[in-house]
Amino acid sequence: MTGRKGELTRATIDREWPHQVALPADRVKGANNAVIHEFCRGLSLYPRNHTVRRDDVTYIVFCFAKPSHAERFRERFGGERFDPEDRGRGSAWFLWRKS
Repeated sequence: MTGRKGELTRATIDREWPHQVALPADRVKGANNAVIHEFCRGLSLYPRNHTVRRDDVTYIVFCFAKPSHAERFRERFGGERFDPEDRGRGSAWFLWRKS
């Protein structure tokens, strides 16, 4: 996979923002998106998200540098912890192989 110029690699994001929370994509739409981003103001959130799929559900993954920020986010929005090691490999990179 080639990246865009100036964009961090997944490995760098996983290393520097290792505390990740997945929310079902339908809970991040519309006005909820603004509420989520307002809540995250001042938290150690990486400015870009990524998606994964599991059981025919798409999830948006939010990445935090500080574990306390990820936990606050998870408690507020009811997401699930996401371990980057559970991300698919190769052409299946978008699959969440939850253990």
